Amino acid sequence: MSLGYIKTRSMINRITEKIVLYLRMIRFSHSIFALPFAFTGAIIAAGGIPSLRQIVWITVAMVGARSSAMGLNRIIDRKIDKANPRTSNRELPAGVITLSETTLFTIVSLIVFIFAAYMLNPLCLKLSPIAIAVLFIYSYTKRVTWAYHFILGMALSAAPLGAWIAIRGTLDVEIIPMGIAIVFWLAGFDTLYALQDIEFDKSYGLYSIPKRFGIKKALILSRLFHFITFLMLVFSGFLFKLGVFYWLGMMVVAGMFIYEHSLVKENDLSKLDMAFFNMNGYISMAVFIFTLLDYLFLTHAL
Repeated sequence: MSLGYIKTRSMINRITEKIVLYLRMIRFSHSIFALPFAFTGAIIAAGGIPSLRQIVWITVAMVGARSSAMGLNRIIDRKIDKANPRTSNRELPAGVITLSETTLFTIVSLIVFIFAAYMLNPLCLKLSPIAIAVLFIYSYTKRVTWAYHFILGMALSAAPLGAWIAIRGTLDVEIIPMGIAIVFWLAGFDTLYALQDIEFDKSYGLYSIPKRFGIKKALILSRLFHFITFLMLVFSGFLFKLGVFYWLGMMVVAGMFIYEHSLVKENDLSKLDMAFFNMNGYISMAVFIFTLLDYLFLTHAL
């Protein structure tokens, strides 16, 4: 085996390991929350399957936006993450990835997002600074208000709203209910996620719904938020005159919401990870898949 081959193989391994670290840092697996809703918005806007070009640039924009958002959050919250035992082993506070590397990664991600917005249409490009501003502001809001869950929801609502704009080139009122659904959906499961950090938030002076209202009321509020999410998704179904597949999907989504909230109890938070990640990933995918089926076999055919 030649020395050149060994050096090349070693370099490839180092690059691969670095990529894995970056993907871990931004929790790339959590993209399953936003991407399916972006595709759902795109399908509804197009009245079927969007063009390959639109799908590609919507995907690039979503990945760029989410990567830059997570990068910004990791930079802004690095001291908090280091102080919190639950997050102290994250890549930046643990020193596995440096601050300068994270900053460069975030800048590149922002450039990718802006370029993808440019490639989609003029309105996407014009609105991209607003999206970036929301992403930037979010990381600071937990320092001043328990309502930061809704700011994060607003950031994620850009998935269906942005995809609609990417396809139509306009922001129309009929897609707003789905955006509202995402705001409350995110606020609901982020409230559950924040249950892990009640004691730390108290000691560090941070805000959250669980800290402000306690575990019992936080669980009730989370259920209420998800009920509003479901109502908005149902309203969207009527608004866009969707068919039987979509309504079957709504039955599945309702069942998932019920099961999700059955996993988390005031005196038992042991299944919180499953309720947070697994179930909400399934919910996002279910909305997308059943909407896609509806447009492929029913609505689009009409």
